[in-house]
Amino acid sequence: MRAFWVSCLLIGTTLLAQEARTPPAAANSSPAVHQHDDDTLNPHSAAGVAADDPVLTIKDLCPRPEPAAEAHRAKSACQTVVTRAQFEELMNALRVGEDVETKRHLAKAYPQFLVMAHEAEQRSLDKKPRFEERLAFARLQILSQELMGQIEEEAARVPAKDIEDYYQENIVEFESASVERIVIPGRTLLNQQSADQVKAAEDVMTKEAELLRIQAVAGEDFTKLQRQAYDAAGVSGNNPPNPNMGKLRRKGLPPAHVSVFDLKTGQVSQVISDATGHYIYKLDWKGVEPVDAVRHEISNILRGERLRKMVQSLQQPFSTEVNEAYFGADADGDSD
Repeated sequence: MRAFWVSCLLIGTTLLAQEARTPPAAANSSPAVHQHDDDTLNPHSAAGVAADDPVLTIKDLCPRPEPAAEAHRAKSACQTVVTRAQFEELMNALRVGEDVETKRHLAKAYPQFLVMAHEAEQRSLDKKPRFEERLAFARLQILSQELMGQIEEEAARVPAKDIEDYYQENIVEFESASVERIVIPGRTLLNQQSADQVKAAEDVMTKEAELLRIQAVAGEDFTKLQRQAYDAAGVSGNNPPNPNMGKLRRKGLPPAHVSVFDLKTGQVSQVISDATGHYIYKLDWKGVEPVDAVRHEISNILRGERLRKMVQSLQQPFSTEVNEAYFGADADGDSD
């Protein structure tokens, strides 16, 4: 939210506000005029507000700074008006959300910015060197943001062939399977005092895991076996265990467990042990998701890669030397 209001402060005062007695010249020609055609995110009453209708009216605020001698007279003779088209142009420029809450926040903050900016101009703060420096830096920020927006749009135009190629080259990523899993705690939950007692408790559950696997291979129900594992470990609970993990991909399993995808349908895995306990899997089904089902996912992956490469290609030709005597050495050892 802080970044949003900073953006408002940097950009908001550039919106052209018109006096109430002067019809907005750009209202009918602005591309933003048609943005309100879809009023699904607006109150029901917004549909009747035309592009050149006022949505904000700041009474007694002249759109331009007036000489001090005329300030009193001008204050009662003018007002600043923001039309719907102008307000939506501002929102589009700031790239903020179009929900009602965001619009209300901006509608409250923007007049405050206008009033404060007007007073700052009256005090000639816009003529100060400090203002010029900050304005120049703000310009750099805005230009960088505009460039990034354009690059993001270009990166998002992923060719269909690239999606197909990625799918074929990485098809293993899109394998999915339905599996059941028995979780066997690494040791019993009985009170163990000495190292020997801890080792004995671990040995008990290691042997239990092997016995459970024999029963699983014989076709025993995994829900029953999971309950048996909990009983052996001293784990209590009122809810029946659910060993069914549903449909998942390789990345949905711990790296040491992905060998489950090498099983055949109906096959039970060996006992997989790690620091968290022992695990037994059964593969119920395995297949590959069709390209159309993962097209959007692949597009997002490639968009990220394209964006990273585009930014790198812009930055690569340039390097920066930092005077460490002035700035001090970078704690990360990176002066670029």
